[in-house]
Amino acid sequence: MYTDPFVSFIIVLLIGIAAGLIFDRMIGSSWVTRALGSSQRRMITSALVGIAGAFIGYHIFALLGILIGGSLGLFIGAILFAALVLWLWRQFG
Repeated sequence: MYTDPFVSFIIVLLIGIAAGLIFDRMIGSSWVTRALGSSQRRMITSALVGIAGAFIGYHIFALLGILIGGSLGLFIGAILFAALVLWLWRQFG
């Protein structure tokens, strides 16, 4: 079962936002961010980085043809890459 492109866009967007906010809540920020930025700015940045990771993962899985149950594989890729990009951003940012 494949989803409509607009619906897929909204789902990937929500996956990225949710991943960013959950990451920000669970992991927290680096000491540089705590010293220089506000909590609101940190949450928005985490959400934006999560969105970027989700779209990267979605499209990489689409290019590789990983389709588990239709579009479900693409959404799994979005979740995995959102978490990976957020983790890398936290480690090196």
